[in-house]
Amino acid sequence: MEWMTSAEGWIALLTLTVLEIVLGIDNIVFISILAGKLPPDQRERARKVGLSLAMLIRVGLLLSITWVMQLTAPLFSAMGQEISGRDLILIVGGLFLLAKSTHEIHGNLEGEVHEGGARAAASFGSVIVQILLLDIVFSLDSVITAVGMADDIAVMVLAVVIAVGVMLISSGTIGEFVERHPTVKMLALSFLLLIGMSLLAEGFDQHIPKGYIYFAMGFSVFVEMINLRVRSHTKPVQLHHKITE
Repeated sequence: MEWMTSAEGWIALLTLTVLEIVLGIDNIVFISILAGKLPPDQRERARKVGLSLAMLIRVGLLLSITWVMQLTAPLFSAMGQEISGRDLILIVGGLFLLAKSTHEIHGNLEGEVHEGGARAAASFGSVIVQILLLDIVFSLDSVITAVGMADDIAVMVLAVVIAVGVMLISSGTIGEFVERHPTVKMLALSFLLLIGMSLLAEGFDQHIPKGYIYFAMGFSVFVEMINLRVRSHTKPVQLHHKITE
């Protein structure tokens, strides 16, 4: 616990915690959208289970940091490009996120609906499995970032726990807001497409500075907030999200 007596340790903790929260926003959005497919009484539990799994995976990866860093070693070459274990995880995760986001957009706008404009509820287990798969992808990037910013494992673990605690508190509000505003939900799914493409590029060693991505997302959210304010008295379009009892 030597880091507690140094200013550098506290600065590293604060910086890493803020960064982990920022990196976790896409995780919250994805969890909120998937939880929205469940009956209302199961959504909050799904969000909490999803974020708790994210924390456990991050802490587990930090505690096995030697193995995580070995994932950056090249496994094989394809078309002149060296592919590591981390690259494979990012490529598969990016493809999964692209496919899932596209499927969700189609399902909300043009998908088949059942009687009364409702669709069958997803099972709790299937939603948690999907959340778990993406948690692994998001956690890998988060942990590698943590290793690059701090030297003490205790600082890394504490930053992850604090960040997930903040996300647990805010996830319900974010989820309800996304569900109430259809255009925000479509924008969030578009963000997931952007993040999926970013993961895919990273997997092929084509680095896209995160600042560009976060600026694009932030500016889009700013414009959408203005749209919501201007159109606050008009009835929003209804997506195919109602669930049969």
